Amino acid sequence: MSNLAHKRVLIITYYWPPSAGSGVQRWLKFAKYLPEYGWEPVIFTPENPDFELQDPSLEKEIGPEMEVLKFPIWEPYGIFRSLKRDKKNQPAKILEQKQHSLTDKLGLWARANLLIPDPRIFWVKPSVSYLLDLVQKNQFQCIITTGPPHSMHLIGLKLKEKTGIPWIADFRDPWSKWEFLDTLPMTTLVRNKHKGLEAKVLDQADEVLTISPTFQKEFMELKNRDIRLLTNGFDEADFPEEFFKNQESENKTLEVLYIGIIDAIRNPKPFLASMKKSFGHKEQEVQLRFVGKVSEDVKEYINDDIWLSKHVSFEGYVSHQKVFEFYKNSQLLLLILTDTKNAKGNIPGKLFEYMATGRPILALGDPEGDSAIILKESGSGKVFAHDDLKGISKYLNEFQKPVTFIQSEKITSYSRRNLTAQLVQLLDKL
Repeated sequence: MSNLAHKRVLIITYYWPPSAGSGVQRWLKFAKYLPEYGWEPVIFTPENPDFELQDPSLEKEIGPEMEVLKFPIWEPYGIFRSLKRDKKNQPAKILEQKQHSLTDKLGLWARANLLIPDPRIFWVKPSVSYLLDLVQKNQFQCIITTGPPHSMHLIGLKLKEKTGIPWIADFRDPWSKWEFLDTLPMTTLVRNKHKGLEAKVLDQADEVLTISPTFQKEFMELKNRDIRLLTNGFDEADFPEEFFKNQESENKTLEVLYIGIIDAIRNPKPFLASMKKSFGHKEQEVQLRFVGKVSEDVKEYINDDIWLSKHVSFEGYVSHQKVFEFYKNSQLLLLILTDTKNAKGNIPGKLFEYMATGRPILALGDPEGDSAIILKESGSGKVFAHDDLKGISKYLNEFQKPVTFIQSEKITSYSRRNLTAQLVQLLDKL
């Protein structure tokens, strides 16, 4: 269908296949469906980005007709990595460690106070120089930047200032109110610098998007202007044709599944304690499978407990395609939301795919947060506070098999195709 597209939009993103994660899938899916609505996406992304999680299977989503411009990037992680003997070079990974070496502390201080807004800042100037000629030749009717990393928005800001091209800034996380910044040893001067850059982006962008009602409200409080809500979603095409056939399972074991990352801000320990309390003395077997990266702290917690070590397995990171095999065999999906400053607005991308599977969802997070509202409206599950061990245990004790899989009509509004139609309304207006 792309040959019917007559309008071109430049999408500037750091994360692109083979990188993995919800940040990749958001704009990969928009780009996939934009041609159906008369827009041809052109992707601008680093040629040599520094990311750990990779899923080469996502590259199959990139059609042969999709134009992807890759431009070299220099990131300071190489310097920091050369000073350390281990591979923990990303700030988020260092922060998970209980003790920090002098090199770690220096690296965190430099990340917080010298690399503003983030380590990709060195890509801004050369990217603007490279793209300016293309934009000035009217090759694009609009540009979109998505962050974090929020350096991507600075590319959009410069191109907007120099050419006046319509520009949409997409925030998958907050900026100055982002909880990650609170974990860094950042000076007040630098914090104000972030606020200043953020204000410029919010002032100059023709449209600003974000993924949750809470983030939408926070951005509106920062700047008195319209902020558009455009959530993440699920892609029907990802589901194998046979997925919804023969849903009944003869497996007597209750299969609980968690997909994604377990790190310093996603704590499954309350669920683990409740699971042991509910099933530790029952005849019914239960098995919790973690599919994805799990922090060493949580692995130690599980391995140190005889019962948990028998009923919890670590499947490691698998391709997005293989994830559906685990969905197929599960009866209950576990969702661990953050227990931090941004928790209310935390809507992980996998929430919508969870919902689309029809499996009931038990989540730990803010019971009044955005994810809780979505789950309640769709009848897909329930969110418990992290410290509500009694409520979690009660839910597990009352959980009945065989499971009635939920096929809510509400979920269709979160399909990637429908969400792309909402994006196109903004593009057409601009």
